[in-house]
Order: sequence, then structure tokens, then C-alpha cells
Amino acid sequence: MRTALVTGASRGIGRSIAMELGRSGYQVAVNGLHEERIDSVVEAIRQAGGAAEGYCANVADPSAVTAMVEAVAARYGAIDVLIHNAGNLHDRKCEQMTDQEWKSVLDVHLSGAFYCIQRILPFMTSHGGDILLMTSTAGLMGSVGQVNYSAAKAGMLGMVWTLAAELRSNQIRINAVAPAALTDMTRPVIEYLKEKYARRNEPLPAFWQVGESDDVARFVGLLLEQRDPDLTGEVFGVNGSQVTLWQKPLPVLSINGAEAFFTAWKHREEK
Repeated sequence: MRTALVTGASRGIGRSIAMELGRSGYQVAVNGLHEERIDSVVEAIRQAGGAAEGYCANVADPSAVTAMVEAVAARYGAIDVLIHNAGNLHDRKCEQMTDQEWKSVLDVHLSGAFYCIQRILPFMTSHGGDILLMTSTAGLMGSVGQVNYSAAKAGMLGMVWTLAAELRSNQIRINAVAPAALTDMTRPVIEYLKEKYARRNEPLPAFWQVGESDDVARFVGLLLEQRDPDLTGEVFGVNGSQVTLWQKPLPVLSINGAEAFFTAWKHREEK
């Protein structure tokens, strides 16, 4: 039986993924910050016939991550899958953003991913495994008022592309999923935008018309079933039943000489 550690699994997308993996026969290590919510997910997985244990730890705290990973490994012997889903939001325009709002988001999303990956690798490298990082279109395209969140999610992409090459020889795949789903974290933003566009008598933009957490969980379950060793270093967008494959940034203009470059740039904008 394979073991999966899911961070931020006490609600939303993380909870749906934990439930999906429990139904698929995984031993699920459920991580979160609140004991009651963790216990609720663990009980739901067990009631559905699955196996699960709860681990309360802040992924932004490296010592807490170390203790959690060691406890999971001691309980199950090995860790086959890491899904780093833990996240938080502190939205504000850059000029008004506080240092703590910047640091808090980077610590949970980006540093948390690093701490979890690094601590889990010793329990994964002997037999291979899968790592999934939950990124966002904010990291791919930017998002006004979310410079901290966008930077953290973009940083995850660099981790995926680097570690895909670094861990290939250990039969460890790493991919990223950019989900669009209605969750406790996204609902306030979407409800605000619905009201905003309704006042204008305009439809909600397609970008904000999102699917459900269970759609993301089903995709994750299917992704983990694929045994192709080359299925690594990829970024997938998931919105409802719509799945999008993103590619690495590619050079679009390369010219010898700065003057020649900006001449070409000017003509490029005129086209």
C-alpha cells in the first residue's frame, strides 16, 4: 500500500485530494493546522474504508516539518507521494503590503514546499515516488494585488523544472497543478467579483468561472496512476473538466545588439 502526505488537507482542494487518495487505496497522512479539521478528514477517509492518520504541523516551520515527516516515515516506513497544497493569502497592492504579509505567503507556499521536499527525499529516493506542487495561474501570468502569492507560485515552477532533472535518476517525478476551484480561500474573491460584475450588468469573466475541488482531486488521482517516467517537470491547469498543459517560457526574440533589438521590438509592437 502506497503512502501519501498531503499538506493543507483539512479543507478545500487538499481535503478532496486526501479523500480521493484514501478511496484509491493510499495510506493518507493528513496535514493541517487545526486538530479538529484534521480529525474530521481522517474520520471521513476511514468511514469510506480508507486508511489515514492526522499530523498537525505548520509547513512554514522547518523543525515542525522535520518532526512530521519523521513521524509519517516511522508510521508507514516510506513515503511514496508528497502533495504540497498548504497555502494562505494576504492580498494587498505592493505599495501597501507589509513585510509580514510578504513573508507569511512566501514561507507557507514556497519555503514550505522546499522544507517538505527536502525532508521527504531520504524516505523516497530508494524506491522512487511522486511530488506534486499546487501552483496557480497567478504564478504563470501574475495577479494584481497578489505580488506575494504570484511570486511564491512562480517560485514553485522553478523548483519543478529544476527538480525534475535533479531527481529523474531516483525515479522521482515532480509536477505542478494550477487549480481553479471554488474553495474557502477563493470563494470570498469570487463572490465579490460576482457582485461587482452584476452591478455592471456584465457576465463574470470566464477566468473566474471555476470548477470544484473534486475535479482537481480526480485529475491528481489519474496523474498519479500514470507510470510514464517522462511525465515529470510539467505544469497542468485544471478547471472543472478542462485540463491545460502549460509549457516553460520560451525566447520569442533574440537579436545581436541592443539598438537592433529595440528597433525590432518597435516593429514587433506595430504588427
